[in-house]
Amino acid sequence: MIETARAAFRRLHEAGTFVMPNPWDVPSARLLEHLGFPALATTSSGFAASLGRADQRVTRDELVAHVATLTAAVAVPVSVDAERGYAADPAGVAETVRMLAEAGASGVSIEDYDPVTGRIDPVGVAAERIAAAAGVCARHGMVLTGRAENHLYGIGDLRDTIDRLAAYRDAGAACLYAPGLADLGEITGVVREIGTAVNVLALRHGPSVAQLASAGVRRVSTGGSLAWAAYGALVDAATELRDSGTSGYLDRALSRPMRDSAFRSE
Repeated sequence: MIETARAAFRRLHEAGTFVMPNPWDVPSARLLEHLGFPALATTSSGFAASLGRADQRVTRDELVAHVATLTAAVAVPVSVDAERGYAADPAGVAETVRMLAEAGASGVSIEDYDPVTGRIDPVGVAAERIAAAAGVCARHGMVLTGRAENHLYGIGDLRDTIDRLAAYRDAGAACLYAPGLADLGEITGVVREIGTAVNVLALRHGPSVAQLASAGVRRVSTGGSLAWAAYGALVDAATELRDSGTSGYLDRALSRPMRDSAFRSE
């Protein structure tokens, strides 16, 4: 079953555009699968929130257990946001990817931001880490995504971002991702220069999926936004109950038929 999911995930990256939303727990994963999305990906911020923590405060063992739980709950491929690889050196990154492969992951992403230093890694350092991950992904038939984090941390140098993505491509990443890019012209330029599969983060005021598809984007993901939308709906509902004493929020509740269908008994 894992091999089937991995083969399906690789095929999704060959042509066209697909949306890969990011669940944060088993119920959200099953609902997204039920809605027909062909693949899912974990979210570091959403998963951390489900544990009552801030982003980048989850351990490697916790992530691996989370991935094993998700891949056992759904049939579609699951890619993993592995942050910087949960390791100080390339060998440690390779070990993390091996553990995620054993947990059933169909893909993994490795980013170049180091939360310990609060800086983006030098491109050579980041590329070495991508290369270590690439070797493991190749052995397991997983799709490796190389992430350039510049635009999430206030670095708007598009040239540097493209050069980084190219270096990660050359180090073995099959998909490239620069979260935070919102200008369609810049995204089109990245797709053109990189010449391989590109993932784009869906943003509130960013291009639509149709516009991204027209630009040649292969994959669109949501990051933690679905988790924050769900938590926001909870706060809105609880605020209504606290302040008005009413339960109008139930008009927007998940329907019984969808619950029965998505949360099926195995």
